Amino acid sequence: MASGSSRYVRYILFAFFGLAVLYFISSSSLPTANLPNPADLTSSWKPKTGEIDLDNAKAEDIAAAFSKPEESSTTPSTNTSLDSSPDASSGERANATFVTLARNSDLWEIARSIRQVEDRFNRKYHYDWVFLNDKEFDDTFKAVTTSLISGKTHYGVIPEEHWSFPKWIDEDKARKVREDMAQRKIIYGDSISYRHMCRYESGFFFRHDLMKKFEWYWRVEPSIELFCDIDYDPFIFMKKNQKKYSFVLSLYEYVETIPTLWDSVKTFMKKHPEHVAESNSMSFLSDDNGDTYNHCHFWSNFEIGNLDWLRSPAYVDYFSSLDHDGGFFYERWGDAPVHSIGAALLLPKEQIHFFDDIAYYHVPFTHCPTSKEKRLENKCHCNPSTSRFFNLNDMERPDGWQDQSG
Repeated sequence: MASGSSRYVRYILFAFFGLAVLYFISSSSLPTANLPNPADLTSSWKPKTGEIDLDNAKAEDIAAAFSKPEESSTTPSTNTSLDSSPDASSGERANATFVTLARNSDLWEIARSIRQVEDRFNRKYHYDWVFLNDKEFDDTFKAVTTSLISGKTHYGVIPEEHWSFPKWIDEDKARKVREDMAQRKIIYGDSISYRHMCRYESGFFFRHDLMKKFEWYWRVEPSIELFCDIDYDPFIFMKKNQKKYSFVLSLYEYVETIPTLWDSVKTFMKKHPEHVAESNSMSFLSDDNGDTYNHCHFWSNFEIGNLDWLRSPAYVDYFSSLDHDGGFFYERWGDAPVHSIGAALLLPKEQIHFFDDIAYYHVPFTHCPTSKEKRLENKCHCNPSTSRFFNLNDMERPDGWQDQSG
């Protein structure tokens, strides 16, 4: 019993000693953490003195001071740090859209074009993009293209009456024409869909419901390339300088596809002399003062233009006159000569612009700026060429143009 009692005494002494040590530690002067109050936390996020006063600053100043660059989205970005050019930084925008006629099967070719346009230009401006098709676009097409474009995307179906034979066309006669052109191996000579496309681009795309709210358009085709940065807004340039139509390449049309086009144009001019501009570009179209057509045209797979002009009575009368003559189906009239002749005759030549500084490729032709300085400044990677458009408008050619072909 004596040994058991002594064991309990020892336990009690150890416990007392432990409590004494704990009390000593808790009452010592060890440093403690000083947690800030909410006011201290708020002030710790303030910029340094001289940057911005949060207590007195306006909301937009605070947002500018603390915002980070936004990711590209389907709405215009408010981030102005991407580009220092006047148009981008000032927020000045045109009521404009890109427009593309495409099929679902064109997805990866148009994706390449979109990437070119976004990287060289639209990542700084975030303009919308309208896609038109004679069939519904599928979900994959919409998902991929929307993910690539920094502006809003719009998808529309072409009305059947705009993509079919009009009632005044003799379809049997049109079929025989296609068979004959196929035998003669004329490019797209046997294609029905190509004819619908040319007719639609010539006279209907600007009437689509999705296009009605816009004033300016920039046409983009699948599989194009842009060889230079575009560090200004061509839409704003066109608007400020009262331009209505623009191009980057001019070519000769295939003679076999338009044998009677100029006859139809002359008929229109006689019927509607009020629509022909006084200061027109006839000398671009004809080498004999309008008697014959020299087959020159602006290559319309690239064009930036004014939609109000295309919707004007002058252009609508012009297209309607040609359309009723039947050459889209009885021959193979392309939208390039139709647009070109319309612009050259109905607009004063001062309202047509050659974008020499936009470097562009669509198989098989390339345009590259003629100015060496421009090519270096805009980070171009192409060989240059020139155009007869300089002659028509008495434009001074850049240095070195003699060494360039085209």
